Formats: sequence, C-alpha cells, structure tokens
Amino acid sequence: MPPRPTATARQQRLGAELRKLRERAGLNSREAGQKLGIDPARISNIESGRFGVSADRVRAFAHGYECCDEPYIDALAAMTAGRSRNWWDDYRDLLPPVLLDLSEMEEHAKALRTVQFTHLPGLLQTADYARLVFQQNVPSLPPPKIEHRLSHRIKRQGILYSDTPTQYAGIIHEAALRMQFGGPGIMRDQLAHIAQMSERENVTVLVLPFSAGIFPGAGQTVVIADGPHPQLDTVQLDTEHGSEFLHAEAQLEKYRTIMGRMEQLSLTAAESRDFIHGLIADLRKDPS
Repeated sequence: MPPRPTATARQQRLGAELRKLRERAGLNSREAGQKLGIDPARISNIESGRFGVSADRVRAFAHGYECCDEPYIDALAAMTAGRSRNWWDDYRDLLPPVLLDLSEMEEHAKALRTVQFTHLPGLLQTADYARLVFQQNVPSLPPPKIEHRLSHRIKRQGILYSDTPTQYAGIIHEAALRMQFGGPGIMRDQLAHIAQMSERENVTVLVLPFSAGIFPGAGQTVVIADGPHPQLDTVQLDTEHGSEFLHAEAQLEKYRTIMGRMEQLSLTAAESRDFIHGLIADLRKDPS
C-alpha cells in the first residue's frame, strides 16, 4: 500500500498495537522482518501508521508474534477495513485534525463513559450552550470557525440517536451543573435537555454532588471509549492544546479505576435526574 500523507489516530492506534505485539514477542524490527519475510523498514512504517496494512497481513503479524487471543486479532483485523468517506471528512479543511480523530473514535466505540467538572458533556450540549463554550476559546475564533465547530459537535451527537445508539454514561460534577453559562435562560434549556436525554435507554447521567467531598483525579475531563476488545479501549483527555489520546495498559487501568470511584461517589441515575430537575426549578424562579 502507498504511504499516507497523514495517519488518523485510529490508523496510528492499529500500528501501535502491532508494535506492542512485536515487543511482547521480544523481537526488534530486523528480527521481525526476518521471521515474517518483510522489509524491517516497512514494519516500522506500518507501526507508525504511515503505511496501510491488510487484514490478512495483520493476522500474519499476530500469529508470527505468537499471539493466541483470537478475539483481539479479529478486532485488529477489522480496523484495517477500507476507510470510506465519513461525515467528518467534510470538515477536514475546516477543523483541527484532532477533532476529526475524536469523531472517528466515538463512531467506532462500543460505549462511551465520561466525567466532567466545569463544562457539560459535549454530546449532551445544546447548540446555545456549545456556542458560548466556543466563544471563550483562546485565541478567539472568528464567527465562521465557531459555527463550523458548533455544527461538528451537533453532528457528533448523532451516535446517541442512531438505529443502534452508542451506550453513553456521563458523570457530571455539581459545579458544572450550577455554572450559569449564558444566564438562567440558556441553562434552564440546557439542564432540561440533559434531563430529557437521561430518560433514553442508552444514556445514563450521574451527578457528583458537592457533598461527595474529595474525589480521585485532578478534576480533568476524561472520556473512556470502549473498543471491540478491552485492549483496544481509548482514554481521551481534554487539554488547553486539544485532545490527547491514551492507550497504554497502565493508563487504561488508571482511568478505569478513577471512573469506577467516581461512579461510587455519584448519586444514582434516579437521584441525579431529580437533582437536575431541582436545579431547573430554582432557575425558573430567576426572572432574568
């Protein structure tokens, strides 16, 4: 396959998994090349995501590296499927590549879990709320770029409404629910939308109240995307410089543990829904 001009995060992840398999087998690129009958330079390019790879070759690599986890091998082989054009490709020249990688990650996830402390989850945001978030970007974004990011975010939400909707669980700290972005009117509509979404069978919303006290982690937005195999899970972190994708085994275990502890500290789904309705009632008392 010819070299790619750029590799998506998903393509890079496949290469990284093949590299892990090689390293677990105790082989360097030269030794792997001799064993598989492949130029070592090509192996390096495949592992970096610069070169594509077929499903048959992925299976040959895995078996050559003496991997016996067939479900994992099947999941890796499925990642090689010819990449057809997707809706986010319409934004390729309009948005940073990391936002397109985020769309691709969400599209292929079996389930998504997130914890949010200051902003409400992007997949549960109304257009008015999301626009205000983008208007606070540093450096400031011109109006057309704000609208591009807004339409991209709204289209991302489609995974929650499809014929086979993605399972979604959002843990939201009380601080994010009480911050009045845009004033009481916008927040009333936003909280009502979250309460309505929490009624869907595929959506769970849990509130982490102030009364829970101290919590694990550093108050950083975290998303865990469940892959077709546990080894293919991905952690996505929001930073001031954009999204960061993590998939080392130790990182996955750390954030799974953090998410589990957050769930234990949160209100139940029913209690959370009542809590949000209580906030909406308080905002209705505000005449502004």
